[in-house]
Parts: sequence; C-alpha cells; structure tokens
Amino acid sequence: MASPLILVVVGILASFVPGVPDIVVPPELILSVVLPPILYAAAVNVPLVDFRRNLKAISGLSVLLVIVSAVLTGLVLYLLLPDLSLPAAIALGAVISPPDAVAATSIGKRLGLPPRLVTVLEGEGLVNDATALVLLRTAIAASAEAVSIGEIAGEFVYAVAAAIAVGIGVGYATVWVRSKLGDPVLNTTISFVVPFLAFIPAEAVNSSGVLAVVVAGLITGHNSARYFSAQDRIAERINWRTAQFVLENGVFLLMGVELRTLVEQVEADDLSVPGAIGLGLLMCVLLVLIRTLFVIPLIGVLRRDQRRAKSKGIYLDSAIRRLDNRAPDYSISPEGRRRARRFLSRKRADAAFLTSEGLGWRGGAVLAWSGMRGVVTLAAAQSLPVDIPYRPQLILIAFTVAVATLLVNGGTLPLLIRKLRIVGTTPEADQAELTSLVGELSSAGLATLDNPDLLRDNGFTADVIARVRDDSILHRKSLAERSSGNPGPHEQHRALRLRVLEAERAALLDARATGAYSSRILERAQTLLDLEEYRLGQL
Repeated sequence: MASPLILVVVGILASFVPGVPDIVVPPELILSVVLPPILYAAAVNVPLVDFRRNLKAISGLSVLLVIVSAVLTGLVLYLLLPDLSLPAAIALGAVISPPDAVAATSIGKRLGLPPRLVTVLEGEGLVNDATALVLLRTAIAASAEAVSIGEIAGEFVYAVAAAIAVGIGVGYATVWVRSKLGDPVLNTTISFVVPFLAFIPAEAVNSSGVLAVVVAGLITGHNSARYFSAQDRIAERINWRTAQFVLENGVFLLMGVELRTLVEQVEADDLSVPGAIGLGLLMCVLLVLIRTLFVIPLIGVLRRDQRRAKSKGIYLDSAIRRLDNRAPDYSISPEGRRRARRFLSRKRADAAFLTSEGLGWRGGAVLAWSGMRGVVTLAAAQSLPVDIPYRPQLILIAFTVAVATLLVNGGTLPLLIRKLRIVGTTPEADQAELTSLVGELSSAGLATLDNPDLLRDNGFTADVIARVRDDSILHRKSLAERSSGNPGPHEQHRALRLRVLEAERAALLDARATGAYSSRILERAQTLLDLEEYRLGQL
C-alpha cells in the first residue's frame, strides 16, 4: 500500500485517541502555502515534451472531465438536499471532482506502469486542481448573485489565459535570474520562492494561481538543462524531492487527523453523520461511473490518433529524405534547412511516440480507476462560505469522498494493475535506449576533438586530446557492455574505478579523523568524490 494511504489511516486512528486536541488547519494555508510548492515540485519533473505529446488526454481529463463531474454531481446533490441552491451544489461538485495523482503515480511507478500512463496521471493531477478551484470560485460567486452562462465561461477563459501568461513570465524571468548566479545554495533557495512568485500575482489578477505555478514549473524544468549548472540541478533536485516528500505525506496525515473534528461539527437536525457519509459514498460511485464513461471515448480517440500517427510517420520519413537529398540552392539557407529538418524530426518523433506508446483498453481501465481524491478536496470544501446550507455536512461529504477513494480505489489499484498484466518499460529496454543516446552524445563530443584548431589556437597537446578521447570512448563502451549483459574490459574499468573511489573515500575519512586538513578542503574533496561516484553509477 502506498504511503499516502497508510498515512490517512494512521491519521484517522490518531484522531480518536483520547487527549488528542482538535486540529483544524485554515484552508487558506493549504491552498496558498502548501499546494503551490507541491505542484511546482511535480511540474519541474514532468518533461515538457511528454506533457505536450499527451496534451489531448491531459486536457480532457483535467478540464472537461472536472467540469462534467462537477455539474453532474452538483445536480444530484441539488435534487437530494432541498435547501441547497444549484450553484452551491455545483460548488461542492467542483470540490470533489479533481483527483489527486500523488497516490496513483506512486503506486504506478512502483509497479512499473507504462511511462505514458504515468505522465497522463501526473499531468492530470497538475492541472485539474486549477480547473476545480476556478470553477469553485465561479460557483460561489454565482450563488451570491445572478450571473449568466456567458459570464461564467468568460471568467473561466480569462482565469486560464491570465494564469498561463503569468506562469510564462515568471518562469522565464526566474530562469534568467537564476542562470546568472554562481552559488547552488542561493539558486536552490530562490527556487523555493518561485511557486509563490507565480501564485500571488495570478491570484491578485483573479486568475488561477495554481495553474500559473504549474506553467512556471514546466518552463523551469524544461530550461534547467540549458541554463543551470550541473551542481545547481543536483542540489535543486535533492532539496525539492525532500520538500515534496514532507509536504505531500504531511497533508495526507492531516486529512486523517481532522476526521473527528469534522464529525463533531455535523448537526443531526439537518443531516446526520451516517446520512452525510452515505451521500459521500454515493458521490464516490457516481464519480467512478462518470470517469469510466468519459475514459471510454477518450481511449477511442487516442487509439485513432495512434493509427493516424503510423501513416503520418511514413509521410514524414519521405519528407526528411527529400530534404536530405535536395541539392543545395539559394531558395533555402543552410540555417533554414537545419530548422526545417529539426521541425520534421520532432514531428517524426511525436508520431513514433504515439505509435509505440499508445494507450489501450487496459491502460484505460487504470485511468478510470485512478480517480483518488486528496487533501485539495478537503481544503477546498472548508473554504465554502459559512452561510451555505449544510456546510458541516458538505465538508464531511467531501472528506468521505477523499478517504473512500484513497482507500478503496488506491488500495485495489495494485491488484487491478497485476490482474490486467500491464507492463511498462523494462530495465533492459531503458538501458538499451540510454546506450543509443549516449552513443549519439559521444559522437558529437568526439567530433569536437577532431577540430585542428584545438592544437593550433587553444594550445592543447596531442597527448591531452588523446586522453580525453579515450575517456569518452571508455564511457560509451562501458555502457554498451552493460547493456549487452556481457561485461568486458571497459565495464571492468568502471567497476575498478568505483573500488578505487571506495578506497579514496576511506582515506578521506581517515584524514578527517586526524584533522590534518582544513574542513573546507575536506568538504571540497568530498564533493569531488561524490560527483565522480554519481557519474559512474549512472553509466
């Protein structure tokens, strides 16, 4: 069972322990302080290329499905609770509509789901909170005053467009600033401020702060390889993983701890605790049904795109061959030819991705069953207006939906994955693909060493160039030997180098124990050993 599920259960049990105080965290704290860094940490680790390739599935699940789920569940609640207005009912529908992808992706990665399926779940979890919160805000406003459908649609479009604009601006601006810094600690520290630099201005202009955070995170993650140093990326990756782990698991524990307080707030005169829990379970069934009915045509559309990608790939292959075989002329410059080939190659790679990593019906079943709700549902429910009818009961309904989907859907998802026999990429396939990529990178690097200017203009000696060439060839061949499963001399060299590093690390510990060297020099030596060990471990 994934850690979020265990923490929810632990929190529920802890809430009923005698002497445990009532714990009620202001919803603004969750939505404004905790949620932005969680979404940012997830966004910087989602490759923008994968997000773009799965945009149709992600947008369908995170926007259209959330709206449909909010409206349909809201209609049912409106019919069952006579004192509840339709906008208020849709507001609660918006609260319980967005799934939390943390539990689903943690289970999926552990069990080896196909990477595309994990990307879709991650992308849905990044964007659907923005859709739900904008819809919640609009529904609350509609419950206070009369607004037309056109006004609601216009506000929604504005909130999304403004959030994207703010996220793009903050993303590129902070990447530029951070690229000018030479201190990894300062760089990482500033990265912790980026989510709030995107969230606060977006909320100030009445757009979606969480969507702005996601956009800023995607842009930062995409540009980090170009503008940040290796040490910056390593430090940021470790620190953000730690922050993400603490925040995500902390909020799931908080969900369970708040149960007793929620139950005590429910007054039986309006709707009893069993009645509210029963409505919550009914909403769970309805949400699963709606999600399943939505996923079925979505998978059909994606399979159609897969068939089209096959024929499109043939056309793109032909276009690339014609471009490569075209004689140089004055109608297109060499730079224009390179840009055209890069564009066609990207389109060809997209077509190959859709062809080789299509989502079938078994993947659709996992998507349909992965609708677990999380802490955003509970925090958003607690932000409902205090004068709304059935407010304590509505919060308990939202809590029931969140906990029930986490325990039932999340608890049975591993069994479903095993029964469907869904297999993602194997370590052997990943190793083979890595070997191919490193081969291309190595070829480009070795081409640099063939430049005669290295000897003439830069003063590098032939011996130095030969040593660098041998190192590059050594790394490539070592990786190829590991991929083939037949360790040779290059892989033996890597293994021996690791053993040497182990001895060097032991000597470093001895030097530290004797105090023969200053601590700052010992720390720099430790960093050198760590970086070298990390590099060899990735081969």
